[in-house]
This record gives sequence, C-alpha cells and structure tokens, in this order.
Amino acid sequence: MDISYRLADIAAQLGGRVLGDAEVRISQIATLEKAQPNHISFLTNSKYRTQLAGTRAGAVILGEADAGATDLPRIISDNPYAYFARVSALLNPLPEAKPGVHPSATVGAGAQIDPTASIAAMAVIGAGAAIGAHSIIGEGCCIGANSVIGRHARLYPNVVVYHNCMIGDNLIAHSGAVIGSDGFGIAMDEGRWIKIPQIGRVVIGNDVEIGANTTIDRGALDDTVIEDGVKLDNQIQVAHNVRIGAHTAIAGCAGIAGSAVIGRYCLIGGGARILGHLQLADHVEIAAHTLIGKSIREAGSYAAIYPFGKTEDWRKNAVHLRHLDDLAKRVKALEQEIALLKGKD
Repeated sequence: MDISYRLADIAAQLGGRVLGDAEVRISQIATLEKAQPNHISFLTNSKYRTQLAGTRAGAVILGEADAGATDLPRIISDNPYAYFARVSALLNPLPEAKPGVHPSATVGAGAQIDPTASIAAMAVIGAGAAIGAHSIIGEGCCIGANSVIGRHARLYPNVVVYHNCMIGDNLIAHSGAVIGSDGFGIAMDEGRWIKIPQIGRVVIGNDVEIGANTTIDRGALDDTVIEDGVKLDNQIQVAHNVRIGAHTAIAGCAGIAGSAVIGRYCLIGGGARILGHLQLADHVEIAAHTLIGKSIREAGSYAAIYPFGKTEDWRKNAVHLRHLDDLAKRVKALEQEIALLKGKD
C-alpha cells in the first residue's frame, strides 16, 4: 500500500513551519530537477536556486533564508537537509520482520532471544549469546558465543559477530561486516612469526551504523571501542584497540591502525589512513586520502593531498621532489652566506 501524508501531517510529526497549502498530499521525496506533483523536494545549497524556479514538485523543504523564494507549498526548517532525511525515513519505512526463529536457524545452548526478535534462515546464534527486543538477524548471520546485541538492531544478511562482543541498541550492520575478528598481532621469533592471541573484545555503543564489508578487529588485551552514534561507511578497516569517539563519521575505504584514538564528532574522508597509537582531538576533519602520521591535538580541518595533473607534469614534479632536501640545504647555505655579507656591510 502506498504511503502518503499531507504537509500538515508531516509538520505535526517532524516539526517545521508550513507555508502555503498544508493539504497538499506527498507520497515520495525527489530532487528539484526530477520531482513530480506527488513529491516533496528540498533546497540545501544556494547554487540550486535556479532549479527551484522550474521544479514540478508538489512541495519543498526550505531554510528560513529561502522561505520567500517560491510560492510552492513548503515546510520551513532550521536544517533542511536533516529534515529531508527525516521525511525520507517517514515515507520509506523499512520492511517489518516477523518475530521468531526460522526453522533452519541454529541456536546454541543457553542463548537468549527476545520473543519480539527475528532470526532469519540459516542464521547461527552461538551458545550464551543474547539478542534484544525487536532486533532482526538476517539470513546467514553468525553471532558468536556470549555476544550481546541490544534492542532494535538490524543485521543484514551474512554479518558476522565473533564471540564475547558487546553491542548496544539500534545497530545497523550491512552485509559482509565482520565485528570482532582477530587483530593483526604477531611477534617475530627465530625467523618465524608467532601469533599473539587477541583476548580483548569489540564494544559498540548505541545508534551505530557499520557499512558493508567493514571490519572491526577485537582488542589484543583491552577492548576495541566504538562509541554511541558512530557512522562507518563501507570497506573500512578498524584495527585492534582502536577507540572511535561518539558521533564520528568515517567514509569508505579508510584505514585505522591499532591503538589509534579518534575523538568525538570527527569527520574522516574516504581512503584516509591513520597510523597506530595516534590521537585525534574532538571535531577534527580529515580530507579524503590523507595520511595522518602524528597526533592531532587541536580541532580543525587537515589535508595532505598531492594535487593531480597531467602525467608528464606529475613526473617532472616527482623528480624535483626527490631533490627537495638537497635544495633546502642549498637555500639554507645561501641564506647564511647572505647574512655574512650583510654583516660585513
């Protein structure tokens, strides 16, 4: 059955101020360019104001600064982008899962599964594990022995949670995510590597999202900790004993080496690399593909990206870069000679 709401209904649930016809009925959200009369659209960037004039949307979401920019029915919000996200969730609810354990699932001895939880086909719940109320464990998931998953979690098919992990409420884990795998701990002895047992856990707070094929290693001795509200994109590597502060967001393909500590409300771009045992302060922003080789003590935006160019130009610049240290020494020597000459004068 199609879902639709009047603007008045949306504002009653989500807040905001309605201008124009509050009886307009909306069934979906769309961009200004592609919206149709049954759609609500949004403007969050002034460079798209020209599209606002030509949109066919039935209604729009605007900030206070743009409240008078159109005569279309509109909802005015202090944060139009966040409001758009809430409207999209309202119009596109996730499918409900039937409570209960599928006959093909395997449940270990002593496991506790809330009656309102849903365990899908071929899932494995280890001995002593606990699954909270209204949580959904998708097809082929594996929950290790004595791990705990809180309320309203949603694990998509083929998520793996190793033993003894602790996960809070409202987790979203996408397919292929691995939580609690061994950290990369090895010691060299007489020409051979010896594996160091990883005896810590992964501890995850509330309202965390973990992208597809992201891996979070368990701690070597202490725990790997992901605090409340952290959002991890796809294909991220989080090594052992890392701590990620609350409400930090990390984009795809980033890599965080062991024992790094990342502060709260940090933003880390795709492909960024953070070396082990470093610390990042709260509210640090790291640009995509930046390598962080030392701790960052102050909030702010940091980048270390070599700009692209034509291949032939890049090769010439790379040659010059190899001689940069020698050039710096020559410049320093020249500065000393000039200072001596000035002294004689």
